[in-house]
Amino acid sequence: MIVFDLKCTPHDHPFEAWFGSSSDYEDQRSRGLLTCPLCGSADIEKALMAPAIPAKSNSRKSKPDQQIVMTQGPQAIEATKARAILEQLAKAQSEALKDSQWVGRKFADVARAMHYGEQDHSSVHGEVAPDEAKALIEEGVPVAPLPFPVVPPTEQN
Repeated sequence: MIVFDLKCTPHDHPFEAWFGSSSDYEDQRSRGLLTCPLCGSADIEKALMAPAIPAKSNSRKSKPDQQIVMTQGPQAIEATKARAILEQLAKAQSEALKDSQWVGRKFADVARAMHYGEQDHSSVHGEVAPDEAKALIEEGVPVAPLPFPVVPPTEQN
């Protein structure tokens, strides 16, 4: 896996993305699959990145637990704030799902059964198609989308 700092050309919105390889990035970019998470622009390019070159162990001047903070101005600060917010949101989702059961594609049926009293209430998560989600909401079934995709337990390493 490789991480790239990217930006949209029209507004210089910075963000990062993970790819299997440099060629995966080029392939996705050429097919217009990359979009800016802030403005939706598909005009994406790599942003300048500082190389990650570790210091020699015998020439380190700072303590190992200290970090050096570098910025590039307001955009770097905004990217840092956005990253911190996304990390907090991911942590909150992880905590919320800790006691939740994965029901996969049966989510709509399980949610309806709980709503109509046919099954005991419990915390569940799963997958539904957009039209199924809309139908659940129209029926008054209390559901909410997760902010981040969830890897089904059967597909985890």
